[in-house]
Amino acid sequence: MTGVIFDVKRYAVHDGPGIRTTVFLKGCPLRCWWCHNPESLKKSVQDITRTVKLDGKTFDVKEKIGREVSVEELMTEVLRDSMFYEESGGGVTFSGGEPFMQPDFLAAATKACHDQGLHVAVDTSGFVAHEHLVKVIDNVDLFLYDIKHLNDEKHRNYTGVSNKQVLDNLAFILEKGKRVIIRYPVIPGLNDESSQLKALEMLLEVYRGRLNELHLLPYHNIARGKYERFDLPFKMDGTASLSKADLEPLKERFIKLGVEVKIGG
Repeated sequence: MTGVIFDVKRYAVHDGPGIRTTVFLKGCPLRCWWCHNPESLKKSVQDITRTVKLDGKTFDVKEKIGREVSVEELMTEVLRDSMFYEESGGGVTFSGGEPFMQPDFLAAATKACHDQGLHVAVDTSGFVAHEHLVKVIDNVDLFLYDIKHLNDEKHRNYTGVSNKQVLDNLAFILEKGKRVIIRYPVIPGLNDESSQLKALEMLLEVYRGRLNELHLLPYHNIARGKYERFDLPFKMDGTASLSKADLEPLKERFIKLGVEVKIGG
């Protein structure tokens, strides 16, 4: 069993509890305007050419994005840091892209981690076929669940897909008793309006006692250069990055609901 990944980040501390290894899988069914990992969109390994300037000269450098790995090869990488996981309460996080775009590899990799006694987290958009979710759910301790927009029409406009499956899957995961942390990217002018924030409050209220943690993710535009490298349109031109300080009022607003709130992952 093999999959295609584009990065493995060791000593990660923002993708779940403790010290973790985050595995980034290629492929995503969404096309979020603000995506900061455009290299993850295609599931296949990509060959690109980027221009480098050095000492006044310009060079074209060929670069390969992504690599194919087996579950066994990935586990060899992951288990190098077992001691750090044990001491910190950490583990392994599967991210992307959308990790469920490679459902069989994700199922095999999460099971391999689970069988080793590792804490397993999956960072997902929730836009997942139910049968793929069922294959994986018993091997996962924590879902980092991205909510992009709660208005379906706007969700379609900004991501390319409906949010119905996202919300249905959230209900299913919570019914299975799994721990879920909602991750909400705060995008100026797109999903920070009063009606949308009220809808997020209502979602947290509906699942009071089962959704106890919210991460507010401030928008940043540092991915602009990546869009140029991949010859993709950058739809967020003119949108300023947000700081953590910008989100403090929102943090205080949601804390009043009785949930733990963090700015950033």
